[in-house]
Amino acid sequence: MYHFFAMLSRMKNIDRWGLMRNTRRENLCEHSFETAVIAHALAVLRNTRFGGKADAQRAAVLALFHDSTEIVTGDMPTPVKYYSPRIRSAYREVETVARNKLLSFLPEDLTPVYRSLLGEPAESDRELLPLVKAADKISGVIKCVEEKRMGNREFESAEAALRKSVENMRLPEADLFLKEFLPSYSLTLDEQD
Repeated sequence: MYHFFAMLSRMKNIDRWGLMRNTRRENLCEHSFETAVIAHALAVLRNTRFGGKADAQRAAVLALFHDSTEIVTGDMPTPVKYYSPRIRSAYREVETVARNKLLSFLPEDLTPVYRSLLGEPAESDRELLPLVKAADKISGVIKCVEEKRMGNREFESAEAALRKSVENMRLPEADLFLKEFLPSYSLTLDEQD
C-alpha cells in the first residue's frame, strides 16, 4: 500500500497566510491550482507574444507540485522563512526531509518521475522554474487584491512587496499578465461581464 496520493490530497487541509487576518481562507490545494493555471498562461504568453518555446503543460504540472512539501512542513510564513540566511538554510533542510518523506510513499519505479516534480527538477525544467516562481507570486498578488476588494487592508503591504518581487524578476510575460489580466481580479462578477 502506498500513501503518496492520499498525502497529496491533504493539501486542502493546509491553510495559507497564517499570520494575516483573512476574509476568506485559502488552502494549499487552491493556491497550487491557481499557480498552475497562471504558470501555464505565462508559458503560453512567452510562446505566443515573445517567440518562446516553453512547455506550458510541464510548467502547469511543476506548479501543481511546487509547494507539496508543505503537506509535511505546513505553510511557513514568508517573513519567518526568509528572516535570516541561517533560518532559510534550516528550512531548506526541512524541505528536503519532507520531500524524501513524500517520495518514500511511492513505489520505487514511480519515484524518479515525482522527484523531478517535488523540488529536484530535471535539467530540461530549468527554463520553466522562473515562470512557476512568478506564477506563485502572482497568485499571492491575486490573494491580496481579493482581500483588499473585501475591505481588508491587512494585505496592502504584502501586495506591494509581491508586485515588486514579480517586477524584479524581469519576465515580460509576468509583467504582461499583471497589466492585462490582474485588473479583472478587483472587479465584481457583474463588472467582468
